[in-house]
Amino acid sequence: MDKLFPKKFSYERKGLMIKSNRYWDTKDPCPVFDGRTWHLFGSGGSIQTKSWHILHATSLHPEGPWTEDEASLLETVQGPHVAAPGVIYDFQDKLFHLFIQREFTQLGGTVEHLASPDGLHFRFLDTSLFSIPGSDEAGIYDPHPSIIAGKKYLIYSGMREVMRPDLFLAESMSDSWSGPWDRKGKIISHENIVHHNQHDHQDYEWGLEGSQLIELPSGNILLNAVCFLPEGKRGERQRVFFAAGKDPLGPYITLGPVIEPYGEDWEGGENGHAAGLIFGNKLYLYYQSRAFSPRNRWCYGLAVFSVSEIEEVVKNVLNENARWGH
Repeated sequence: MDKLFPKKFSYERKGLMIKSNRYWDTKDPCPVFDGRTWHLFGSGGSIQTKSWHILHATSLHPEGPWTEDEASLLETVQGPHVAAPGVIYDFQDKLFHLFIQREFTQLGGTVEHLASPDGLHFRFLDTSLFSIPGSDEAGIYDPHPSIIAGKKYLIYSGMREVMRPDLFLAESMSDSWSGPWDRKGKIISHENIVHHNQHDHQDYEWGLEGSQLIELPSGNILLNAVCFLPEGKRGERQRVFFAAGKDPLGPYITLGPVIEPYGEDWEGGENGHAAGLIFGNKLYLYYQSRAFSPRNRWCYGLAVFSVSEIEEVVKNVLNENARWGH
């Protein structure tokens, strides 16, 4: 695995996307395109109070400018840790489908499913996943929906112990976002990611989270998620990384952290929880970032990648891995 890591990608920084007038911290961005308008959902609130709302902004272009709306309203699903919305627009039923956690700071919790015609008011539909006491999914959070080869999937973080999650996958057993969901189990664990702090790290910080599966035009899969580097100070170790696979279940080959901290302002410390959309030959990847300072406000950045370059790297890595017989 070391010979395959890291793979450097070129990308263009587009700078600060939103400076919210409502929230001190903006986290967990999730872009959605409904065919006419770009929507950006996320967590708006404060890491100090640990109370969150569902940020919603719109634009006519993926690079903005963005207009921040009132927080999206969720029917039935409420609570301070209801956050990190994973949203997808279904062009068949013309609805935004939102999957969201109830909890991430303790075990228990569920993944809830809501839908909306406009992204502003979401109606509760069902509970997609329950946590499983005593298992590696005793706590579940950070769900994100994807369509791979025409099938509907949810990738999410699951943990036996708080702060130490791995990545899990569930597949809809119908053509509906209401499932039922077949849990496929763990698809990436700590030991699979060589640039992640391991369980025995002397200053262990957190596990794998903020994940998403993106189907590339070739049919190969790009996974993006969050790791915490095994070196550096706290507040400087969180990173967005890519991994490549041929099947939603894996195996996945890490391509390493892809966005480096920059400057001394809002993205000078660390970055995390990203989500992207392919539009034309570009991957628009939105991510959260903050400076390492006493007033370390989380903000949204945007990095634009070439899909052709990603495809080439992914193909070469998967072919090389196959030659090794893995």
